[in-house]
Amino acid sequence: MSELLLVSDSTLGTRASGAPVMFQFPVADLRRHFPALDRAGDFIFFDNAAGAQVPAEVLAAVIDHLVARNVQRGGPYGRSREVDAMIVRARESVAAFLNGPGPDSIAFGLNATAFIRSISLAVGQTLGDRPEIVVSDADHEANIATWLALERVGARIVWWPVRDDGRLHTVDLDALLSERTKLVACTVATNATGSLVDVVDVARRAHRVGAEVFLDAVHYAPHGPIDIQALNCDFLVCSGYKIFAPHMGFAWCRQQSMRRLPTFREDFIPDEMPYKLEAGTYAYENVAGMDAAVNYLAAIGSTVPADQIGHDVDKPFSNPGSTASQCRRGMEAIAAYERTLSAAMLDALQSIEGLTVHGVTDRARLDERVPTFAFTVEGVESSWIANTLAELNIGVRSGHMYSPRLLTRLGLMPGGAVRASLVHYNTVEEIARFRDALTQTMENWRRAQDP
Repeated sequence: MSELLLVSDSTLGTRASGAPVMFQFPVADLRRHFPALDRAGDFIFFDNAAGAQVPAEVLAAVIDHLVARNVQRGGPYGRSREVDAMIVRARESVAAFLNGPGPDSIAFGLNATAFIRSISLAVGQTLGDRPEIVVSDADHEANIATWLALERVGARIVWWPVRDDGRLHTVDLDALLSERTKLVACTVATNATGSLVDVVDVARRAHRVGAEVFLDAVHYAPHGPIDIQALNCDFLVCSGYKIFAPHMGFAWCRQQSMRRLPTFREDFIPDEMPYKLEAGTYAYENVAGMDAAVNYLAAIGSTVPADQIGHDVDKPFSNPGSTASQCRRGMEAIAAYERTLSAAMLDALQSIEGLTVHGVTDRARLDERVPTFAFTVEGVESSWIANTLAELNIGVRSGHMYSPRLLTRLGLMPGGAVRASLVHYNTVEEIARFRDALTQTMENWRRAQDP
């Protein structure tokens, strides 16, 4: 990776407390790592929650694998041993990205949804005298329907509803948890509105009654640091294609939790993580790409001084130069920069007459959201807005965003909302263009209604 110059783009960030801190983020340099951004011309990628672009380092890793070692692992010859070594390396990288206690708790597979299903099927066979599973209406449907399916084997679903503000409040769990609770399944960040959930407190409350915690980190993972040891969860899943990698998924599972679960595997496969959760062959080239994506994020962190971020990000690490420490620093830098994007995006959206942003809008609470924005305009179909913006070369999405229960709770169905979702390669200049395009779109709508 070429040197990232911290003086490239100076922006005003915010500390986790909300207080401002002068912060420099090299967005112009980083954008040059993404060939798709250059090839796209003036197209604006604001649909990143559906899948992010990949840096050149990731493309190179995928191609190198397919050209140099596109063979099955486990063989005695050199290329096969290189595949074995790459998988070990990738487990170590992902464990570092999560600040996990070790690579043996990392499993690779198709995507997060497949892991949720595999683990839920296993949990359903071990309910016993704890038949209750807590799910929320704020989650992606993948982290709801898979648990609802266990009702046919005796599970009792306990709903954790969002409040009128569209957010999950952890204090509400106390009335739902008991000695009959097997597991709490919830998201780290809602994929529709971008609101964060205090999952550390979720784990504290769940573990207090002996329940386990399953976290869907798919939407949050591109936006900030994940610390498995601080989260103290029992299961966590991600999809690599949201984190600047190819289409693949990975899961972190607490070893003692997985030892209690029966999963499908051939008899000759070890009954332990990560092997018991990796049924069949997965796309090795995409795992190589995930390894490269972590290295890309760590390279960002290796160039960012801790005092630029605003607090001691190296405090949890005995080796501040480790990949885990660099990933933490890089993701903290991304989170700080993205708070500036969130502030700019809120300004842009709230300048439009009749537009409502659904989610956190308080500028002092930007640390409680990621730069994913669901919005509606009074009297205007969300699909019409998204389609019109597409004609103006801006990619956004409309509908329920795979969270129909949340959008129903917010009173936004059946039409749903428009979602603009940003990541660290987006810029305030793109937001300004988006604001102008949205303003033009609304003016065109009003003229059409009142010719």
